[in-house]
Amino acid sequence: MADQSARVAALLHEAGETHHRVYRIVDGDDPDWASWYADWLLNLSELPQLLATRPVRSELVWLLVTLDKEFTATNPELAWPQWYARRVLEHFGDPAIPR
Repeated sequence: MADQSARVAALLHEAGETHHRVYRIVDGDDPDWASWYADWLLNLSELPQLLATRPVRSELVWLLVTLDKEFTATNPELAWPQWYARRVLEHFGDPAIPR
């Protein structure tokens, strides 16, 4: 799972870098960032293959917004891509694997 977490974290980091480039004229400011990330992750990355499922876009948007709020409130020591990756895998992981 550590390798899978690292791969998801790398995709999240890539999404962040790509988003910042796309929104460079406003220095990355995008109030609807989670919708953009979800679309990119589902349609332009390997996330569905890594999760072995294709999440519903609205659920992924909801999860990203929730994670952003939790990350901001708790300020964990992990970098955001690694922290998000663990939770994305927990949320969309194999239901047969106990959490």
